This record gives sequence, structure tokens and C-alpha cells, in this order.
Amino acid sequence: MSDAAIRDRPPQTVMQLLDTAAESFGSAPALRAKSSSGVWQDTTWTNYRAEVRRAAKGLIALGLEPGKGVSIIGFNCKRWLIGDLGAIHAGGVPVGIYTTNSPAQCQYIAGHSDSNIAIVEDHEQLAKFLEVREELPELKAIVLMRGEHEDAGVHSWAQMLEQGDALADAKLEERIAAQTPDDICTLIYTSGTTGEPKGVMLSHDNVTWTSASAASVLDVEVGAMMISYLPLSHIAEQVVTFFVPMQKGLCTSFAESFEKLGENLGEVRPRVFLGVPRVWEKIQAKMMTAGAQNTGLKKAIAKWARKVGAQAIENRQRGEAPPLAYGIADKLVFSKVRQRLGLDRSIFNITSAAPISKETLDFFASLGVLINEVYGMSECTGPASMSTPNKFRVGWVGWALPGAELKVAEDGELCMRGRNVFKGYYKNPEATAETLDADGWLHSGDIGEKSGDFYRITDRKKDLLITAGGENIAPQMIEGKLKNIAWISQAVVVGDRMPFLSALLTIDEDKFDELIKQTGSTSETLEELTQDPKLQDFIMGSLQLVNAELARVQTIKKIKILPRDLTIEGGEMTPTMKIKRKAINEKYKSEIASFYA
Repeated sequence: MSDAAIRDRPPQTVMQLLDTAAESFGSAPALRAKSSSGVWQDTTWTNYRAEVRRAAKGLIALGLEPGKGVSIIGFNCKRWLIGDLGAIHAGGVPVGIYTTNSPAQCQYIAGHSDSNIAIVEDHEQLAKFLEVREELPELKAIVLMRGEHEDAGVHSWAQMLEQGDALADAKLEERIAAQTPDDICTLIYTSGTTGEPKGVMLSHDNVTWTSASAASVLDVEVGAMMISYLPLSHIAEQVVTFFVPMQKGLCTSFAESFEKLGENLGEVRPRVFLGVPRVWEKIQAKMMTAGAQNTGLKKAIAKWARKVGAQAIENRQRGEAPPLAYGIADKLVFSKVRQRLGLDRSIFNITSAAPISKETLDFFASLGVLINEVYGMSECTGPASMSTPNKFRVGWVGWALPGAELKVAEDGELCMRGRNVFKGYYKNPEATAETLDADGWLHSGDIGEKSGDFYRITDRKKDLLITAGGENIAPQMIEGKLKNIAWISQAVVVGDRMPFLSALLTIDEDKFDELIKQTGSTSETLEELTQDPKLQDFIMGSLQLVNAELARVQTIKKIKILPRDLTIEGGEMTPTMKIKRKAINEKYKSEIASFYA
């Protein structure tokens, strides 16, 4: 389909998209989840639509008013989707909340979004809302996805459905008919790397058009499997889990938990797999540890195969055939790697939501696992650019989303325009005006460059460090190299307006035993080890190899090894595993100050 055809695609509502999917794919599986007995159970497209409509009536019966929010908090599951789409059908606005959010954060989002109803996974999440319920005057009801609670204002899932069954279908049809493609259908609250999260207003047309554009490059069969495990409150997971499957008839399987992702991947064997960089980095670290155990012939074969794999990717980027030895390398090594990962059937492996290092991309590419970058943000309904297995350049975030525009402004900022661009920030016209200009260009805040059709992100505009000498430094590139040191899990480069750069580092806890051997430390815990001068000296040795690859002004002069990893719970990472620089700079200000004392 041409760019023009995609750009001019007739607008539709989410309800129309789901109706079309149910009519087109009928008895094909739409959703798959594992039962308590360990058996995967399917929901067809026909039943999916019926369950959404039933939930919509239940929400109306509980008092959901048109245009009001429905806050949803819980791990990915069928009822999350049913509740979200039910809210849209009922004329409400679903609002995803991260499961790691505190009661105060839940209160802020539910209050700011004028939520009439909260849908919570279990009693743990229910407790958060009960704690702040008195501060939420708009909240009329809370629905439990699992379990029951003796409270007049808390309803089980079954109770919600029963109340809806007593409502006339005509009431739901009125709510559906009153909506247009230009109406707001969902609020995505940004993770809040700085300040309070902002509510990104996305319309029906935003999500239906963007998913159609993204789906246009996807050549897969009806019923092809995907796996859902990343937070559904994030737009990338919503596009992949909700809307692209409606366009193509794909089946979304729900991982049992993040911890069981590896096991579930082997069972589901998805055709498309989305992973944030931290997921890929963790897989890489485990594979490198396993590979280090190889000896003799096995080690030699793996080394040879990786050289062949790296050459194959280089050839593929140029549109050339792979080396003659690729078939042998694939049979001996690559096919086994993909099978072990559960990616042997995947034709499209995606990384998104945060920057990924070229070293990680190269690592997987050399093992026959091509990872395609998709770049975007909540404000453009997810994707702004994408690369595919047939059109990619390793280390670049691809080409403009079909039917949308992308440009590098004079100051280097990447800007996008099209039907994927949001309606603005909810109740925040000032922030909207700062992000969306009069010509409809969305200013991403990312610094980028273009070569041919391809774009590359070099850094965040606001993250740039300016040294005392006036040099502009992009920390993310340096951090990527630091994280490729085998022992390092996270790295934060600091030094804004200072004479040199320094770094806060965290140690991969899985490498504790090996580090004890390498350093000769007598430490008994990871925290003790991080305070041992022997570890500091050892890491400084690895750091010199990184510094050798950098320009003089980019080199790291001093480091501080933190006693524990950066975490979401500690307030240092967003739920999509991006570092929160402002919070980290504040939390570790004394450590940072010591670099320059």
C-alpha cells in the first residue's frame, strides 16, 4: 500500500475496528491465557467483541459517564483488555496505571483523569485505591479483576457483568453512536522522567490509523502469536497488544508473569516479539555467561558462526546474499539459539521505548537474531519511525512511519507530523503549546540525524551535558558503552558544567561470584563488594578500554560504584526501564559532588 493510500485511509472508531475484526476473523483465536490448571485457553474474535460489549454495559451500570476516566491497574491479562475496550465502548476514557505506582501516584492519575471507576487486578492493588478513595470525589466504583471484597463500593468482575446484563442494549448503542473518530479514546500518562506525569490525549483515529500504518509492513498469517508482558499502561504495548492484532487477526498470548517470560516464550513461540532494551540486555548477559563456559571445538564453532552471522547482517543491509557458510552456521548454531530463546518462529523482533546500544544489536545479529528498532513516543501514538527485516540499518531507528512525516529541525531536534500525533496534554495547554507547534509538528525532545531514508537518535535534547569547556556531550552513547562492560548493569554519566565527566555504575548481581574470583575480594555480599577498593581498581581497568574508543572530552575520569542496582521501586527508573536523571542526580548528589570536590 502506498504512503498516500495509508495517509488518506478513512477514519474509524475503535468500536468499528473491533467490529470489523470480529466479522473478518470470527472463530480465529484473538486472546490466549493459561488457566489455573496450566492449559492455554483461547478466546475467539467473536467472543472477544461480545465480552467487551458486556463489560461496557457493566461499566455504564456502575455509573460511568461519557468522557470520564476508567483507571486500570494490574499485570497484563484478558480482563485488562476487556475493561479498557469496554470503557471506550461505553464512552469513557481508559487510563492505565503502572503496577509499581504508589497510592499517592494512583490518586494523582485517577484524580487528574476524572476517573469514575477503577479496575484493579487484586487485593494488593485494591488497597492502594482504598487508601486514597476519600481524596477521589469522582470515583463511584472499584472493580476487582480477581477475588471479592466486602464493601459497598467494591464489585467483583462477575458482579459488574451482572449489573450490566440488566441494562438495555440500546443504552450501549447510544454511547457508541455518540462517538466520532476525532474523540479522545484513551489517556496515556507519561512515565514522568521529570516532574508529574502528563496525560497524553489520543483519539480513536490516532490509534486506529497508527495501528493500520504499522500493520501495513507486517506480513503474517491470521492467528499468528504474539506475547504480552510489558506494561499495558505504555502505548507501545497497547499498539502491539490491542490494535495491531485487530488489523491483522493476530492472537495475543499473556505471559503468566515477567519472571516466567522465558518459559512462556518457549510455549507460545511468537511470530512477533517486542522487547525493551533492558530485556534484550538481560538476555544478552545470560547468553554471554553461558557462552563463556564453552571450550575447545564448541567454542571455536561458536566464534566462527558469529563471524559468519555478522557478515550476513552486513550483506543483508546492502541487499546482498548471505555468505555461503551461513546455512551451515544457522544449522549448527543460530537455529539452536533461536529455539532456546523461544524465537525460532519470530519474523519480527522489535526493540522500543528506550535507546539500545549498537553493541547489543550487533551481538544478537551475530547470532542470527535481527532486532529491528522502532522509535517513537506516547505523543505520536507509539511509532514515529520503524525498521523491518527487509529494510533496516543496524544502529538506526529506521524510516518514517508509512503515511506520516518525520524531519530533523535546524537545531537537530527530531519532529513528527501526521495522524499519529496526539491531541494534546489533558488539562495542560501550556505543555501542549511547548510540544506541538502551530504547523502541527510534534517536537520530540530527541536529537537526531538523517542519512537517506534512515534516522538515528543521538541523545535527548534535555539530557545533553555541557562541559565547563563548552562541549556538548551526549551521555546515552557513553552509557551504552559502559553497560557493555561485562560486570556493569547500569551506568549514569554526569558532569554538566564540570571540567570532566564521571559515572555512577551498578554491578550485575549475577556476576558476583565471578567478580570475587577476578578481584580476590573477601566480600560476602554484593554491597560489601561495591565498597572494596579492589573492585574499584578492577572496573577502572575495564573503563580504560571504553575510554580508548571515545574522544578526549567524552572520557570518564572518575566512577562511583553504587551499593545496589537502579530500580523502579527506588525511584531511579521509569516502568519502561529508562533512567530518571533528575531523580538520580538528586538522590546521589553527595556522590556526584565528591567527583569534583
